[in-house]
Amino acid sequence: MRDTYLRDILLDNPVIAAVRNDEELSCALESDIELIFVLYGTLLTISKISEKLTRHHKKFFIHLDLIEGLKGDSEGIEFIKRSANPLGIITTKPSNIRYANHLGLMSIQRIFIIDSLSLKTGIANINTVNPSAVEIMPGLCQKAISIINKETSASVIAGGLINSKNEVFECLSAGALAVSTTEKKLWNDN
Repeated sequence: MRDTYLRDILLDNPVIAAVRNDEELSCALESDIELIFVLYGTLLTISKISEKLTRHHKKFFIHLDLIEGLKGDSEGIEFIKRSANPLGIITTKPSNIRYANHLGLMSIQRIFIIDSLSLKTGIANINTVNPSAVEIMPGLCQKAISIINKETSASVIAGGLINSKNEVFECLSAGALAVSTTEKKLWNDN
């Protein structure tokens, strides 16, 4: 059910703001964007970041691997759940996907496609740990988007190197449900 909920969110919000600092967060909060990937923060700031997002009625995921001072393990995931209350986490680590799923958090597995072996390994991991969605990096990997759609049931998000409307459409046409981008000009073009 939670994966259907995420799929519906992605279909309604095909552009996701990926924010790396307070300035980008402020821009995203003032934009029409509804879904935000938080790619920065520390143990001391993540709850304040999440309070801002909640106050602006934004849905958000926190990239567990990018929070300074946070160890990416079960305790770190529980800390994020309690202190920030996101929809879920983003991570490259299959063990963190498993534990987030166990806690009832949605999970997005970020995979980097650099060759056919990384594609094959990524598909195996997706099918083993069952993330709510998978983010493929770089996002301009239409062939990988198509293959992952055929070989897994995960919702596909394309991320990385996407900075034009045309590239958004290419990713969506290849089968991605959404794209995450730091390109602010795309945040209001939903």
